[in-house]
Amino acid sequence: MVGNSKSSSDYEFLTVWRVAGTPHEVMEILGDAGALARWWPSVYLRVAPLDPDNPEGSAKTFSLHTKGWLPYTLKWQLTVTEPITEKGLALSAQGDLNGTGRWTFEQDGPETVITYDWRVSASKPLLRRLSWLLRPAFSANHRWAMARGQEALALELRRRRPGADLASIPRPAPPTFVSWHRRPRMTHHT
Repeated sequence: MVGNSKSSSDYEFLTVWRVAGTPHEVMEILGDAGALARWWPSVYLRVAPLDPDNPEGSAKTFSLHTKGWLPYTLKWQLTVTEPITEKGLALSAQGDLNGTGRWTFEQDGPETVITYDWRVSASKPLLRRLSWLLRPAFSANHRWAMARGQEALALELRRRRPGADLASIPRPAPPTFVSWHRRPRMTHHT
């Protein structure tokens, strides 16, 4: 974004979560982008490292295929742009979404307050062309995705607790509107 002028396809979201756990526990989960599809499957359909041979030993750039509640998907790259610490992490996005995100973690008693500042511009033609009309729906879609993230993170934190009864912890929500090519084919018998 340049100056104060914003396009109808520019979005700024500030999300605040509160979860039972320490900033270190949160950092270990949110800082591992490669595991997003496992514990936040309602949003992250596919995550693939683009630099698995990074000299620091862990990938910093990932190819993502994501979705929210609405029946469209986004393909973009996430790059971790600052070291991941117990205070948070920063990232950039390129592809169907372009911009920056910053996660911050702050201990508050037995909980961690997590703030996500996400500033992106929609590049996917559908989103860019229809933002002027469907901005409230696209914003609601983001809020839905982030609510599923808070739920999924709380479940993942429970799963990682020593002595956790894994069978009693529900699985995270699956994606909505699974694409036709992923649905089982129906066969007709005559």
